[in-house]
Amino acid sequence: LKGGCPPFQAKPVRGGIDDGSKGVEKKRPCISEESDAEFTVDCQQPAEDTIIEPKDFEKFLANKIKVDGKTGNLGEKVSIHREKAKVHVTAEAPFSKRYLKYLGKKYLKSQQLRDFLRIVAPSKTSYEMR
Repeated sequence: LKGGCPPFQAKPVRGGIDDGSKGVEKKRPCISEESDAEFTVDCQQPAEDTIIEPKDFEKFLANKIKVDGKTGNLGEKVSIHREKAKVHVTAEAPFSKRYLKYLGKKYLKSQQLRDFLRIVAPSKTSYEMR
């Protein structure tokens, strides 16, 4: 080296070279922390074909939804009601829409319908069984 300063060397880090920039922040799970979050599961198509009973699905959700780590402990934080073939879940506590999909899949599996029905999200606050 002539003259003076050594050439710049980047520090090696896992996954490449550290260029000094910060990493991208990870997305957080979609947990609703609003005052009231209302989600809907529309069971109209399978109910019309008499594949499932919406009242059984409503009962399943009431038994399986966990509040503060305990099942069957809905209290006043979570309420479930049904209008014909739509099941509405209203929650004050932080409640994830993804958790509702998980429970829906679990219900379909318990009824041995997982191979024939899917749970699809047509909007931001609802799911639909097809």
